[in-house]
Amino acid sequence: MANPKYSVEVKTYVVQALACFDAPSIVAKAVKSEFDVVISPQAVEAYDPTKIAGRRLSQRFRLLFEETRKTFLEDTASIAISHRAVRLRALQRMADKAETQGNMVLASSLLKQAAEEVGGSYTNRRELTGKDGKDLPVPVSPVTIFQLPDNGRS
Repeated sequence: MANPKYSVEVKTYVVQALACFDAPSIVAKAVKSEFDVVISPQAVEAYDPTKIAGRRLSQRFRLLFEETRKTFLEDTASIAISHRAVRLRALQRMADKAETQGNMVLASSLLKQAAEEVGGSYTNRRELTGKDGKDLPVPVSPVTIFQLPDNGRS
């Protein structure tokens, strides 16, 4: 067992957060906020079986870590920001707020980001193929033959 002084609830929270790739410092702050329990980032690392500090983690928490990580990696649909519509709505809110506050540079940057998110609306892309995806015709220029001056050396 990594550290028995923390409740099972706190340990479970830490293991699951680490399995979702949260940094130990972020997890430590979240535990303080969520449970009002102080835990150092170093102590948090003891609950990550992929780290040397977590080599003595109990089998129970190892299994929880593995299952949580597997689910996390397979189920991106449950992560709101993975959906374009959610990202665009967030960008819309930020752009509105930036414009309201008179921060036109930020508003412009957010509009550009939204256009890039949609794709094709803001591109600097050039067509490098001919019609129907065929190669572009290569223009053939006439070759000019220059005569060098004789300078009397024949």
